[in-house]
Amino acid sequence: MEDLRLSPLKQGSFKSPLSGKSTPRGSPNFRRVHSGRTPRREGKGSGGAVQWFRSNRLFYWLLLITLWTYLGFYVQSRWAHDDDSKVEFLRFGGKLREDVLHVEQNKRLDSVANESSHSVVDNTNIVHIGVNKRMHVTLVKKEDSTSRRSLSSRRRTRKSGRGSRTKTRSKQNVRKVVESKDLDDQDQELPKTNVTFSKLFGPFGSLEDKILEWSPQKRSGTCDRKSDFKRLVWSRRFVLLFHELSMTGAPISMMELASELLSCGATVYAVVLSRRGGLLHELTRRRIKVVEDKGELSFKTAMKADLVIAGSAVCASWIDQYMDHFPAGGSQIAWWVMENRREYFDRAKPVLNRVKLLIFLSEIQSKQWLTWCEEDHIKLRSQPVIVPLSVNDELAFVAGISSSLNTPTLTQEMMKEKRQKLRESVRTELGLTDRDMLVMSLSSINPGKGQLLLLESAALALEKEQEAESNQPQIKNLNGIRKQKMSLSVRHRLRGSSRKMKIASPVLDNPSVLSATGKRKLLLSGNVTQKQDFKLLLGSVGSKSNKVAYVKEMLSFLSNNGNLSNSVLWTLATTRVASLYSAADVYVTNSQGIGETFGRVTIEAMAYGLPVLGTDAGGTKEIVEHNVTGLLHPVGRPGNKVLAQNLLFLLRNPSTRLQLGSIGREKVEKMYMKQHMYKRFVDVLVKCMRP
Repeated sequence: MEDLRLSPLKQGSFKSPLSGKSTPRGSPNFRRVHSGRTPRREGKGSGGAVQWFRSNRLFYWLLLITLWTYLGFYVQSRWAHDDDSKVEFLRFGGKLREDVLHVEQNKRLDSVANESSHSVVDNTNIVHIGVNKRMHVTLVKKEDSTSRRSLSSRRRTRKSGRGSRTKTRSKQNVRKVVESKDLDDQDQELPKTNVTFSKLFGPFGSLEDKILEWSPQKRSGTCDRKSDFKRLVWSRRFVLLFHELSMTGAPISMMELASELLSCGATVYAVVLSRRGGLLHELTRRRIKVVEDKGELSFKTAMKADLVIAGSAVCASWIDQYMDHFPAGGSQIAWWVMENRREYFDRAKPVLNRVKLLIFLSEIQSKQWLTWCEEDHIKLRSQPVIVPLSVNDELAFVAGISSSLNTPTLTQEMMKEKRQKLRESVRTELGLTDRDMLVMSLSSINPGKGQLLLLESAALALEKEQEAESNQPQIKNLNGIRKQKMSLSVRHRLRGSSRKMKIASPVLDNPSVLSATGKRKLLLSGNVTQKQDFKLLLGSVGSKSNKVAYVKEMLSFLSNNGNLSNSVLWTLATTRVASLYSAADVYVTNSQGIGETFGRVTIEAMAYGLPVLGTDAGGTKEIVEHNVTGLLHPVGRPGNKVLAQNLLFLLRNPSTRLQLGSIGREKVEKMYMKQHMYKRFVDVLVKCMRP
């Protein structure tokens, strides 16, 4: 037994591979292995955790950096956007921006029928849109630069967070006050005491939805899946350049082009140079992506696009900067010029020869711009393309014209019946009867549109109408005296001659009718002279394109002509114009100077069967055929007398109004529908996107 205990294995020390310590002498091997493990681990548990942390400290550092970065972004976003402004940060957060809230407030004006002048001022003073959006761009750029800081700079930022946060908010408040004050100086307030503002009506969007039982919000896309346009734009990327967001022809046309591209499977980005106007909410509703920046970010977005379409001559500065940033960018720009005045050409001529293609609206506009290019020795890269505007599917649908929105439950005949109900309801809101002739003119209120000249013509027409009424009793008395002295046969001859005079009197008052062709004689047949009242509806009140000084001049003229003031109505700026076209009887396009480039409102009015009284200049001559679809008059004050005579002629001949409007509607269906416009746009896409 002693020999076994004195074994050489027990005399030396044995080093355990598990513990790393020497085993005490006299202990069996199995006891060293099993009994010594648990106590050693309990005794050094804390040391093992430290050792494990040291071996995995890289993981912990990455986790801490991630959490710190996330916290930094959150703090910076809350810091840069105060709680009062309720501004959405980079389109996240689920809250509307302040400009969208203002647009929502503007949309609530649908229920206003008889508003005071204060409501007009409220609508025209939505000036915070441009202010807030410029601030948003500044804040986003500041946030982007902050996110690129190093970890040490973020630590220093957090230490001084509370004090600098207060300073930043105060600077933002000062910036808001200063910028809003500057815009208030530019956009003067309209007079509050003028009596004509008590006759402010519309918009009638809610009334349209109620009667038509249909809303543009329910539309699901209007793309013609079998068209060449759809085949060319599918899966391509486009950038559309808006010069502003006012409710006028060019921005609305660009917005509808963006909607059509989206419905045909394209990716569309909108770059807006000026955010004044009320279309931002509509762009958001149509899911059109608006690029927040009109500088570096917009240039990068355009470089990745297959085609850039600029929608106004005002876009010249952005195009120039873009081509300086990206010299080859001119090969991907199609410039859809929608103006026809020399000042717009002078603004655009430095870059006209650098873009890929110019697009015009009418033949007359194209010839005018090419003449200016020859005078300034500008050689274009390619021959311009002419793409006239069209009546969109929404207006055509309400007008009872075949469109992509028609369904088995909403046929053309059914929509015509609903439009008649809409007409009666709107005219009731306006205080009109069936005997009233409503003349309408919708556009931005500025000297180029000729609203003041239209008021002068209307005053002249009312004056002639009152003179004719005052002369009627004298004629009756004279006829009574003659009847007592003449035989029965002579009386019959006088009665026949008096009937002829009733039909021919409007023609004698209208020199343009005397020089007309035989078509006019055909139009006069069947007319019945009927006494009607004359009403004039002007829009668009509240548009940012209105000239305040010009509006005041119009109001001053109305104040000096009390009878005319009682016949003038006003309507707010809106994109829901189907109700207005339905209620009207005559449309007037009185653009001055070179004339209207094309006149989108002209073809829209014709689609609703309205005869058009237009100036004999510009693209209006290509749309309105004199004595066939409407009547033309000269520009300027020499045209006032002719316009007044044309108004009186249509006032006294209701059946002629219907006949002119019917022919105009047929012309629109043949030439100015959506399919005609996008068929021409195929040529633009082929020329611009081929190598």
